[in-house]
Amino acid sequence: MSVTKTRRALVSVCIVNWNCREQLADCLRSLTARRQRVRVEVVVVDNASSDGAADMVGRDFPHVRLLRNPTNVGFARGCNQGADASRGRYLFFLNNDTRVPRGTLRELVRYHRAHPEIGLLGPKLRDARGRTQASVRRLPTVPALLHRLTLFRWTGLFRQAYRLYRGRCIPTTTTPAEVLMGAALLMTRRVYRTVGRWSEAYTFGGEDLDLCARVGRLYPIIYHPEVVITHLGRVSSRQHTGYAYTNTLVGVTKSLREAGASPVARAFYKVALTLDLPLAGMLLVCRYAWARLRGRAKQAERSRQELAGMAHFVRRGLGAFWGA
Repeated sequence: MSVTKTRRALVSVCIVNWNCREQLADCLRSLTARRQRVRVEVVVVDNASSDGAADMVGRDFPHVRLLRNPTNVGFARGCNQGADASRGRYLFFLNNDTRVPRGTLRELVRYHRAHPEIGLLGPKLRDARGRTQASVRRLPTVPALLHRLTLFRWTGLFRQAYRLYRGRCIPTTTTPAEVLMGAALLMTRRVYRTVGRWSEAYTFGGEDLDLCARVGRLYPIIYHPEVVITHLGRVSSRQHTGYAYTNTLVGVTKSLREAGASPVARAFYKVALTLDLPLAGMLLVCRYAWARLRGRAKQAERSRQELAGMAHFVRRGLGAFWGA
């Protein structure tokens, strides 16, 4: 693999990895300067993977800068470590389970150069089957999150707030946005320093909401679907459902403060979610049993994983959730 030397890089690609060796290898193969047609350096921050991912990077991609953390320090801190170790004018924060088509970085930089006022620029994300992912949305609100709880969803309360949060449809043209998924984000180093880096108060989940809220106060956030990246999604999180479920829930709750929710509204949401847990758990048990009876193994497994995540949250995450 040939990657332009760090001192000459225009774009620094920062990838945080945890136990995604094969997906990471595919991602790195797509990120050469020759393929991307731009001066590029790649920094991989490995969060104590146990699958040999770090050794693979050191062995097969010697020109990629590799940082090895002795423990899993989370996504936000890993992103900051990658940015600190890089020198490019542009920072491209990228998930490890992505495939970056030829010329993608050149097109993103070209668009940003034509619109230098942009704070964050995000491409369209598609899954492995070519389906567009919902990677652009509004900042979360307490009513929108309340609608996701079982009782409020059944009664239809706050449905309009939830639809406004999610958006009625995924934009097909370049448009301003409030939130972009953190799987693929381009920003200048100047903006990164101005807004204060990724908040390390977040472990996993919600950090992109926080970053977008802070960037959006000062600069435009733009969704640019003319550039497309393949994003497999949730590869790492499926390996530790409890960790992902708990920290995502805590992170999204923390982000409500940055999004402007009042202390009273945040407290009401915490009470409502806590009271909803038994009902949501019973519903998942019923879904799991029904799927097993009908021979739908994939649906049953999804319900089982969600139950495992909820159980982990109840045992270990309620304190952090209430402190968020």
